[in-house]
Amino acid sequence: MHLFKENAPADMDAAVTRIPVIDFGHFFAGEPGALARLGGEVRRACETAGFFYILNHGVPEALIDGAFAQSKRFHAMPLDEKRKLKLDAYNIGYLEINASQQSHSTVHKATRPNQNESFFVTHDRAPDHPDRIAGTPLRAGNYWPESLPGFREGVMAYFRAVNALGQCMLPAFAAALGLDEDYFAPLFADENHAMLRMLHYPPTKIEDNDFGAGPHTDNSFLTILARMEVPGLAIRLPSGEWVTPPLIPGTFLVNIGNMMRRMSNDRFLSTPHGVIVEGAQDRYSLAYFHSPHAYRTIEVAPTCTDADNPPKYPPALYADLIMEFFSANYFHQKDHGKVEMRNRYV
Repeated sequence: MHLFKENAPADMDAAVTRIPVIDFGHFFAGEPGALARLGGEVRRACETAGFFYILNHGVPEALIDGAFAQSKRFHAMPLDEKRKLKLDAYNIGYLEINASQQSHSTVHKATRPNQNESFFVTHDRAPDHPDRIAGTPLRAGNYWPESLPGFREGVMAYFRAVNALGQCMLPAFAAALGLDEDYFAPLFADENHAMLRMLHYPPTKIEDNDFGAGPHTDNSFLTILARMEVPGLAIRLPSGEWVTPPLIPGTFLVNIGNMMRRMSNDRFLSTPHGVIVEGAQDRYSLAYFHSPHAYRTIEVAPTCTDADNPPKYPPALYADLIMEFFSANYFHQKDHGKVEMRNRYV
């Protein structure tokens, strides 16, 4: 029996109801009292599941469909063309199949590479952007195929929409931790660290320890996931049960990453998840990772620690935490250590 099925609940439909659906529409509309109510819902979801659906998120369905269409265009290109955009030292560009492995995971000992290919983009900084001129690590631009007209425009339209959504969600997480609603804003100012991963999963070769993506937790603050109709994602709930979250029209699936867990002093869950694509159909997904500016210091929030509950994590530059994660999980990163802080940020 494969890992995802070893602890699967007998009633899968009942299990998936433990992943709450949270309506952000009242908060985004500015209704009085909406943030306090929303903060309570987000807190319960983060403490009990680490995943939730977001309803009334404001990103048009046509924009999501367009991003999937662009992803399929890219992944249909010949491999030699995609390799011209090979993943760089800071994980922007094309990652081919069998080039990553979930070695950093505490959930599962990975022995085989992931069976997916990905194209990563970030903020589309121009060549004359100060950080590009300075060569600041983790603050570069993107790589684009020359043979796909409209690809850059379609992808970046979606990136900007989900980046704006991530920024608008920050007050809800602050409220969930009993913080001022603007607490996280300085950490995410001046182009936060953000990555869109356009994933293509061929059907998984179901052999010993094979995965489309091995069981892992994300290193982000939060992840916003859009999926198509082909299933494959599995989530391990705190009970140890693996569940398959259904597609719910009009929603994104959101999960908490390691940075939110760290800042909450482990109060919030960074829930393990992975992918196996059974059957004959290819799977596509759009995983957007929303995180603080790379050159901000990550520390435990003041409402999550006291004399009886000291911080479990020391303050750390987020850039160093990013590179630690990269070097553990991506084969081309094995020789990279901490980045040099070339610019001063406040």
